[in-house]
Amino acid sequence: MTPPERTASALSRRRRVIVDTDARNEADDQFAIVHALLSPTLDVRGLVAAHFGTQRTQTSMLESRDEIDLLIGMLGQEGRVTVANGGAHALPDEQTPVDSDGARVIISEALADGDGPLFIGFLGPLTDMASAILLEPSIVDRDVVVIWIGGGAYDPDVVPLGSSPEFNLKNDIAAANVVFDSGITVWQVPSTIYRLLSVGYAELRRKVEPHGELGRYLVQQIVEFNDAHHKVPIESRSLGDSPAIGLMLEPWSGVFRRQKPVRFAPDGSYVEGRGGDILVLETVDTRFLLEDMFAKLAEFAEDIASTGTPDADGATS
Repeated sequence: MTPPERTASALSRRRRVIVDTDARNEADDQFAIVHALLSPTLDVRGLVAAHFGTQRTQTSMLESRDEIDLLIGMLGQEGRVTVANGGAHALPDEQTPVDSDGARVIISEALADGDGPLFIGFLGPLTDMASAILLEPSIVDRDVVVIWIGGGAYDPDVVPLGSSPEFNLKNDIAAANVVFDSGITVWQVPSTIYRLLSVGYAELRRKVEPHGELGRYLVQQIVEFNDAHHKVPIESRSLGDSPAIGLMLEPWSGVFRRQKPVRFAPDGSYVEGRGGDILVLETVDTRFLLEDMFAKLAEFAEDIASTGTPDADGATS
C-alpha cells in the first residue's frame, strides 16, 4: 500500500504557482523546475521560458524553452502543464512592456480566483512580471507573491565574488524597477543568500546521479557547464534558484527581514524606491530544501522502475 504522504490524491489543498525560468542560462534552474513538478502540493499553472541576455547567445529565451521542454519530457509530463515563451529581450524602458505568451499566462492566473495566493517564482530577470504589470496594472492588487532570485548585497561593505550588477538584475534593470515600484508583494532572494546553496560533485554522485536518466542528466549538465565556463578547478555548483521552490513549498523555511522601498540604479546598487516594503530573505533552511529535492528525485526514479510511468503530478501512484 502506498504511504499517504506520497499520494497527490491525499492532499486536499494545493498552492498555485508559476515558474519563470532562464533554464538554459546555467545548470541550477533544472533542479528547481524538476523539484516544482515533483512536489504534489504545488499546482504548477505555468512554466515560462525567460531570456538571459545576449552575452552568450542571441536566442536565449528560445534555448530556455528547449530546456524546459526537455525536462518535461524526461518527467513524462508532456501536455500536463502550460509552457509559454516569455519576452525575448529586456524592457526597452520602464514604460514599455515586452508582450509575450508568458506575460499573458501571468496575467490570466493573477486575475483568476483561487484558494490562497498565486506564487510566481522568477529564476532569472523580471521581464515577464514587469510586462504583465504594464499590460494589466490591476494585478498588483491581486493576491500574488513574486519570489525573485536576484539582486546583490544590501550592505555596501559586503563584496561577494562575481559580476556586478548581479546577473539576473543586470539582464533587465528596468523590469526590476517596474516590479519593485509597483507595490506588488515581493520576496527577494539576493545573491548573498542564493549562493549558499552549493552542492559538491561527490554529493551529487551519491544522491542524484544514481536515480535514473533524469538524475544522470541533472548531474552531467552541471559538470558540463562548469567545464565550459570555469577556468579554475571546480567541483561544486550553487543550486541558487531552488530557494524559490523551497519558499513555495514551505514559506516558513526561510527568515525574512522587512525592507523599505528600494529600486535600482544603473550600476545595480539600491536607491530609495517609491513602491511598498518588500521582504528580503536572510536565511534559508538548506537541509529541508536540498533533502526534499533529493528524496523526490529518488522516489520518482523508484516509481519509474516499478511502474514504468509516473502519475500526472509526478508523485508515486
